[in-house]
Amino acid sequence: MNCCVTEESDGPTASKADEASGTADELHETHRCSSCNGQSRPVSRKTVLLMLKPELLERAMHGNYSFCSAGDCSTVYFEDKSGEQFTVNDLRIRVGLKVNDDPIPLCYCFGFDESHIRDEISTTGKTSIPTRISSLIREGLCACDSRNPSGMCCLGEVNKTANRLRETSQSR
Repeated sequence: MNCCVTEESDGPTASKADEASGTADELHETHRCSSCNGQSRPVSRKTVLLMLKPELLERAMHGNYSFCSAGDCSTVYFEDKSGEQFTVNDLRIRVGLKVNDDPIPLCYCFGFDESHIRDEISTTGKTSIPTRISSLIREGLCACDSRNPSGMCCLGEVNKTANRLRETSQSR
């Protein structure tokens, strides 16, 4: 499954699992985070279930979840109607947007973290990681809808981080 933006598509598409877990209106409706009132976006229940520690799975079997992308908020997923929420401590993996210490995950499909980009820039003055990820995406090898806690393609965050690290490196 190719869930990321490619040259042939305009953006990520809803998977059959997403479609089965809610109506189109529910999938596109955005809510404010119940903890920080920050921006959030809908995420499939499948993604939530794949990220949670096994002992918490039963709590997420119903409802429509949103992902809070605020870095200073410990809430990762919340469900508006039931009030159910899951924090960084409830997940099996680290959420790159929510941590400040290495390893800071960036690409959940292919295992790149911020230190990989930082080390490559330090060694060569540039990074090929965004291009490598783009190539793998074009080959249809990504699974961001299942592997990324946000349920979205990582490439935007990877590019943003690469640009920030390049600018930091050049200003030294």
